[in-house]
Amino acid sequence: MFSKEYDVIVVGAGHAGSEAAAASANMGSKTLLVTMNLQNIAQMSCNPAMGGIAKGQIVREIDALGGYSGVVTDLSAIQFKMLNTSKGPAMWSPRAQSDRMRFAECWREMLEQTNNLDFYQEMVSGILLSKGRAVGIKTSLGLEIKAKSIVLTNGTFLNGLIHIGEKQFGGGRAGEKASTGITEELVDYGFVSGRMKTGTPPRVDGRSLDYSVMSAQPGDKNPSKFSYLNSTSPLKKQLDCHMTYTSPLVHDLLKEGFDRSPMFNGSINSVGPRYCPSIEDKINRFSEKDRHQIFVEPEGWKTVEVYVNGFSTSLPEDIQFKALSSVKGFEKVKFFRPGYAIEYDYFPPTQLKNSLETKPISGLFFAGQINGTTGYEEAAAQGLMAGINAHLLINEKEPFVLKRNEAYIGVLIDDLITKGTDEPYRMFTSRAEYRTLLRQDNADLRLTEVSYNLGLANKQRLDNVEQKKSQTDSFVSFFKKTSVRPDEINPILKVKGSSEIKQSVKLYKVFSRPNLSLSDMMGVKAVKEFCDTRQLEKGALEQTEVQIKYSGYIEKEKLNAEKLNHLENIKIPTSFAYSKVNSLSSEAIQKLEEIKPSTLSQASRISGVSPNDISVLMVYMGR
Repeated sequence: MFSKEYDVIVVGAGHAGSEAAAASANMGSKTLLVTMNLQNIAQMSCNPAMGGIAKGQIVREIDALGGYSGVVTDLSAIQFKMLNTSKGPAMWSPRAQSDRMRFAECWREMLEQTNNLDFYQEMVSGILLSKGRAVGIKTSLGLEIKAKSIVLTNGTFLNGLIHIGEKQFGGGRAGEKASTGITEELVDYGFVSGRMKTGTPPRVDGRSLDYSVMSAQPGDKNPSKFSYLNSTSPLKKQLDCHMTYTSPLVHDLLKEGFDRSPMFNGSINSVGPRYCPSIEDKINRFSEKDRHQIFVEPEGWKTVEVYVNGFSTSLPEDIQFKALSSVKGFEKVKFFRPGYAIEYDYFPPTQLKNSLETKPISGLFFAGQINGTTGYEEAAAQGLMAGINAHLLINEKEPFVLKRNEAYIGVLIDDLITKGTDEPYRMFTSRAEYRTLLRQDNADLRLTEVSYNLGLANKQRLDNVEQKKSQTDSFVSFFKKTSVRPDEINPILKVKGSSEIKQSVKLYKVFSRPNLSLSDMMGVKAVKEFCDTRQLEKGALEQTEVQIKYSGYIEKEKLNAEKLNHLENIKIPTSFAYSKVNSLSSEAIQKLEEIKPSTLSQASRISGVSPNDISVLMVYMGR
C-alpha cells in the first residue's frame, strides 16, 4: 500500500501541503502526502487567482526558491496583470487569473512527476508521539504510519463549520466533510487553539450575465509571467474580467436578511479577515458608501462558471439571490451555488519556532491557515518553508530561516511567530519595512543561489540568474562610465520636457532623472548598440532601470538592513532565563518567556518589549 516509514508526512494537500510535499521530496526525503480527497489537490477554494499586492512578490519568491506555485500559475493562467505600475517598483505586484480546474490539474501532474513522493487518501485523526517527538500519524481507519517528521497543513478543515443564513453544517469546504480529532489531541498535548472565520461569494452561470453593461477589465497588452524558468511562456491570448457595482437598492435588499445573518445574530463569534470583508459587513461598516465594486472573474477557458469577487456572504440563499439579481448585469443571474462563511480551528503561531516547527512537540510543523493566515500565497510560502525545514531537521542540519530584509516570506513568518495574530493574517507591502529591497523583479537575484545550495533550485535556474546578474552589472557599469554629448541627448530631453544639458555628462546621471525611461535612453546610439551587441535579456534591462533610477532608496534600505542584522546576529539561547534578569519589566519577561525569541532582533519586535528591555539584554549578554 505504501512504505512502512517515511522521512516526512504532509497532512493536507492544499497550497501549503502541496508546496511542503514537493520541497521535502525534491530535497531527497521520502515523503507521503495524505489528504481526504486526492481529486482536490491544490484546489482554489476561493477566487481563481494568484498574486496581487505583496502576494505576487511571495509567488515570485516561492518560484526563486524552487517551489511550484509560479510554474503552475503560468501554465494555467487566463489573464496576467502587473498591478501598481503607476507607483515605484517596490509596489509593482504581478497577478494572474487562473483556470481553476487546470490549476489543480497542473499541480497534481507536477506532484506525480516528483521523485520520492507517495500519496494516500484518508482522514488523519491524530499524531503519534514518542518522548515528546512526532513519529507518525493515525488515520480514521486506525492505520498508523511512521515518519521522522510531520507537517500539518489542514486549511479550514479542522472542525470546519459552514454557515448559510440560519443553516449550519460541518464541512471544510463546500461538499467536503470537516476533519476531526486533531485539534482535541493537540490541545491535550498542551497547545492553545482558537477559531477563525472566512467566507466566499456565490458562483454563477456566466451565460446568464449581461457583460455589455459592465466595464471590461483586460489583462496587460504585453503580459509577463511568474516563473523565472524558461519552460513557461507569457500568455498569447487572455480572457477579460469585468466590473460592476452594487447600489443603494442592493444594500437595502441585503439588509432585509441581517436578522437572519450568522454575522449579526450571534451564530458566528470568530474573527474574519479585516481586509476581505463580506458584503454585509461592508455595507454595515461603511454605511456612508452607496456602492461597492464587484469584480466578475471567469473560472477558466472552457467553463461558464463565474466567481463574483466582492460579494462574499453568508446571508440566506434567497437574500443572496434577490440582492445579486439587482446588480447591474446580473438581472437574470443563475446560481451555481450560494456564498457561505466557514469557521475553523487554528493554533496561534507564537507556539512555533522560526522554522515553523512547533515548540511543544519536536518534529511537528504547522503551515498555512492552521497558523492563522489567509490566502493561497501565504499558505504556499509557509508550506515550502515547513517542507524544507522538516527535511533539514531529520538530517540534523540548521533550519533555513529567511530574514525580514531577505524576503516577504521572512516578514510573514517573523510576524506570525513574534506577534501572533488574532485575525486572519494577510500580507501587504506595508508590513515589509525593506520593501524597496524585496521587489518582485529581483526575487531570483535574492534567493536562487541559497535555494540551489539547499538542493531545490536546479542548475538551469542558477545559470539563468547568474546571466541576468552579469548582464545587469555590465549595463549599470556602462551607464556609469559612458558620457553623452548635448547634441545626442538634448533632442530626447526636449521631447520629455526635461532641462537640457550644456556639456557632456555621464549617462547614469541623465538616466537618473524621474521622467526618463529606458526606452527613451535607447534613442542614444551608444546605449542601443550596447544592448544589441550583447543581446541583453528583458530581465536585465528591467533590473538595470530599477537599480539606476532608485539607487538612493535601495542604498538607504541596505544600510538600515545592516543595522538590523547587527541585532539579528546576537543569538539568544532557547534556555535563557529571562526571570533572572532583574532590570527587565514584568511584561517583557512574560512575553519573552512565551515567545522565546531566537535573536535580539526578534525580541525587539515583540509587543510589550521596550527599547530599554533590549538595552538591558544587550548589556547582560556583554554587548
